[in-house]
Parts: sequence; structure tokens; C-alpha cells
Amino acid sequence: MTKWLHSGRRRDLCALLYEAGELRAQSLKSRLESHYDERIDPRSFYATLRSLVESGHLDRRTEGLADVYALTDAGEDALFDHYDWLSERVGVGPSEDPSSDDAEVGGPDLKD
Repeated sequence: MTKWLHSGRRRDLCALLYEAGELRAQSLKSRLESHYDERIDPRSFYATLRSLVESGHLDRRTEGLADVYALTDAGEDALFDHYDWLSERVGVGPSEDPSSDDAEVGGPDLKD
């Protein structure tokens, strides 16, 4: 994983853009604040976006007065790499659907 996705906020922004396709910066910030249930400092938020653009994980274009962001192929690859890594550790992969009738109540056993 590249150093640009070490931050949870960076990964979450990439996940939101993967889901939406593209979003204006303010809409992206609002969705992230809803997910975190707290306000995000605008300077910190825009610095995160800038670092993702500079690293090649996001594309930015201007639409009127607003900046619109989208995930690049490199950003999508990094997001999927992280998903695979995380899935290996929590035991939920394509063949293990936690919503299936056979799933253990309470989730996977993480004690071992």
C-alpha cells in the first residue's frame, strides 16, 4: 500500500468516490462528516484531497465554481489492495458472506 493511503481519511474518501463515481468537494466533505459523525476542519480536508490528487489517486476537474473529484485507476487499485488486505485479516472475503444464514452470530472470532 502506498504511503498516501496509510491515512484512514484518505481510504474513506477513496471508498466514497468509488461508490459515487465523482463528487463535488463539499458533497464529499458532507458525506465524510456524516460517516464520522463530526465536523472536519476544512483546511485539513482540502489538504487531504490535494495530497490524493498529487499522488495520482484522485482526479480533479472544475465544474463552474466547484471542484469535482473522481477516483483514478491507481486510486481504485490501491483501494482494492487495501480491501483484500483487510478481508484477509477479518476473515470476510467473497466466499464468506457475513449476512448468510451460516454466518456466526457476533462476527468472526478475532481472538486467535
